[in-house]
Amino acid sequence: MPLDARKIINSPIGLNLAYLLGKYTPPNLGRRISLFAADRISARKSWKMVRAVRCNQWIAHGEQLDKSTLDKLVVENFRSVAASIFDYYHYFYNPAAALGTIESHPVAVQLVLRKEFEVRGLILTGIHMSNFDMAFHVGGLAGVKALLFTLPELNAAYQKQWELRKKSGLIAVTASKESLRHAVEHLQAGGLVITALDRPDQKSSYHPKFFNRPAAMPVHHIFMALKAHVPIIVVAVLKQSDKKYHFLFSEPIEMQSHPDRREEVVLNAENVLHVAEDFIRNDSTQWAMTFPVWPEAMDQVPD
Repeated sequence: MPLDARKIINSPIGLNLAYLLGKYTPPNLGRRISLFAADRISARKSWKMVRAVRCNQWIAHGEQLDKSTLDKLVVENFRSVAASIFDYYHYFYNPAAALGTIESHPVAVQLVLRKEFEVRGLILTGIHMSNFDMAFHVGGLAGVKALLFTLPELNAAYQKQWELRKKSGLIAVTASKESLRHAVEHLQAGGLVITALDRPDQKSSYHPKFFNRPAAMPVHHIFMALKAHVPIIVVAVLKQSDKKYHFLFSEPIEMQSHPDRREEVVLNAENVLHVAEDFIRNDSTQWAMTFPVWPEAMDQVPD
């Protein structure tokens, strides 16, 4: 059975090692160690996490990549993830330095200046790209007033992330029927809700098309937007040549109505996912999704 390296990385020991490396290691040395680890992991093609990344990258490139090109993309992907994790832990307890890692953006400034409750609510749905955790952290430090809607299951890894995000000043809640109802009420009152859109949920009965293939993408943000009658803005961050993380924001996406409720959810989910596709195409190696979005395609990927 292929090794699931994620269980080791996300174990208490793995998380504490990442935390200690980030907090106490000088940047140049810490990044070299992170990249070394990333190269060792990406070379293990039989590991579940590596197979998932290979599949995600292959489909994001239209299922046209040859083995050599795919190998290079996967190496760069794990390097991007490792560097982002190091930066996150390294700058977490240094607010001034953390703020300095993110390039300002007019929409980000508007979100910082936004009152807790405006005339109309808003959903900010993010892609797991580059250092998305740093973006959450910096947003909280800068004073963004938002409800952070996160995963219902909190293993050791997500529990630690959840606790760290709360330290940033964001109000983090785990997904449940009760918290979903609370989030809708928050939106109806004019509040801001932040959530993610690309972590696959294989239990979902909804499979909107993502990169031209049906995928078990989450649709909770669509349910909230339809119920509260609010728009969605897609957001991502990309690390650029200046070594800073730059925001990407979409225009507000209004929900479209449809007489069939199920079709309505899928239609709007695909509208949002089309924007996410364009953001990912900016640099797919920074798409930090190590879960298989299309598990049925895993055996089709060039080895």
